[in-house]
Amino acid sequence: MRLLITGGCGFIGSNFVRHVLRHYPTSSVTNLDAVTYAGNPDNLADVEADFGDRYEFCKADIADPAAVGAAMARHPYFAVVNFAAESHVDRSIDSPENFIHTNVAGTGVLLDAARKCSVKRFVQVSTDEVYGSLGEEGRFTEDSPIQPSSPYSASKAGADLLALACHHTFGQEVVVTRCSNNYGPFQYPEKLIPLMILNALRGLPLPVYGDGLNVRDWIHVGDHCAAILSVLLRGKAGRVYNIGADNEMKNIDVVRLILSHLGRPESLIQYVKDRPGHDRRYAIDSSRIHSELGWKPIHRGPDSLRQTVDWYVENRDWWEKLLARTKA
Repeated sequence: MRLLITGGCGFIGSNFVRHVLRHYPTSSVTNLDAVTYAGNPDNLADVEADFGDRYEFCKADIADPAAVGAAMARHPYFAVVNFAAESHVDRSIDSPENFIHTNVAGTGVLLDAARKCSVKRFVQVSTDEVYGSLGEEGRFTEDSPIQPSSPYSASKAGADLLALACHHTFGQEVVVTRCSNNYGPFQYPEKLIPLMILNALRGLPLPVYGDGLNVRDWIHVGDHCAAILSVLLRGKAGRVYNIGADNEMKNIDVVRLILSHLGRPESLIQYVKDRPGHDRRYAIDSSRIHSELGWKPIHRGPDSLRQTVDWYVENRDWWEKLLARTKA
């Protein structure tokens, strides 16, 4: 099985590359990545040495039809797994055009190239943010209406609909996954958990939006990768699969857990002005992927988050190098 994985230098993509190569010894991966600010080649620094010619890197923008077409024609791929995306909500408010370029136009280019090259499957990796915000009760199902609240989530919703339209119009074997908030190794430090960890380690203020009571369903990236692989191999074409861990936590409780584990004072918490359109609560109903594909998360509870904190403590060289590159 050969896969074309886009965005494989990013947080979730790099973890998925490793997951596939480790668990499927006859598989091969081509990683197509533009290596923008959040695409870090160091995330996969050991992969070529560990897996040899089973791993291949191709630098390209997924919105470039010529580059994508050339990459797609290099091998007979079983599937495309599309992780490539601009994903930070704050950045989408400042520069929405970048999100439309990559998330919408880029997905369209990939779908077109996959059809032309007779790629069997296409997995569109999306987010629960396309559903908008929940009140204190209930969970998003795959039948929940799409009500995106930011340019980021709107661009992902558009990409999802485009992918599903290609299934209905052209018969492409498209499946869409919508996952809750991820945490784990190699996450770019603008996201909540790594930002709080790194600031706490350096004795810097920990900025918390609003009152800190926004709720997210947190899932370990390893569980997310296993779920995507299940959908890739056994998911029904034309379907959406929600992926969550039933692990709801308020943002402020996540921050306090990190500080407690690191032995840092809560006086480092600094409440800041809330961002525009900040969704109050996300929660995912994952019963479809449980019942149809038999997937369930295995990393649960505070201990899994503490293990993630420990990873950043133990891999200081990785994040210090990344921060230095970001400042340059």
